[in-house]
Amino acid sequence: QVQLVESGGGLVQAGVSLRLSCAASGRTLGTYVMGWFRQAPGKEREFVATISWSGDSTYYADSVKGRFTISRDNAKKTAYLQMNSLKPEDTALYYCATSPTARGWPRSRSYEYDYWGQGTQVTVSS
Repeated sequence: QVQLVESGGGLVQAGVSLRLSCAASGRTLGTYVMGWFRQAPGKEREFVATISWSGDSTYYADSVKGRFTISRDNAKKTAYLQMNSLKPEDTALYYCATSPTARGWPRSRSYEYDYWGQGTQVTVSS
């Protein structure tokens, strides 16, 4: 079983930055894709970003492109989401997820992921 633990969320003012972390433990996959999703109250869960096993490829939702950066440190078994220029519209519960690379690329749909973190809340005030 793969466990993902997210951290780094909080309450911030618009325009500032946050960095979310997602630490993997347990029987982690040798080659896997990591992804970030978010869900605001009353809204559908939406794709944010994904990164390949090697870290060479990334893919972002249009709403965050240019502001958010996904990265990973395989030695630390951790994925990150650097969020800059935060907007109130970014307020949501943020989830990280992972799945084997054999399922393809890019992966922007929630059903393409097998393991999920508990979520970390990001609230951006105006």
